[in-house]
Amino acid sequence: MKILTANRLADGIAVWYADGGWAETVDHADPAHDKAAEDRLEAIGAKAHADNEVVDVALIDADIVDGVVEPVRLREKIRAAGPTIRNDLGKQAERAA
Repeated sequence: MKILTANRLADGIAVWYADGGWAETVDHADPAHDKAAEDRLEAIGAKAHADNEVVDVALIDADIVDGVVEPVRLREKIRAAGPTIRNDLGKQAERAA
């Protein structure tokens, strides 16, 4: 399965395509289970890049764990959680609150 990720151009925040827009959390990113769905997400990412909404657009591997989308690779898990040096910063701090 693949999901679409990028960095929002306005502030550099990592975002994922979900429900017709860019979400700041990966939890409910729109999954692509086949080539047609991947092509659709790639087209959405290309348009958002061309419209100067996002940069570093990429399809990444993901799994669904306990009903929630999670990236497979460590790099993407870190982007989804936030800084690795302090758990009281970034997205992991927001989830704990």
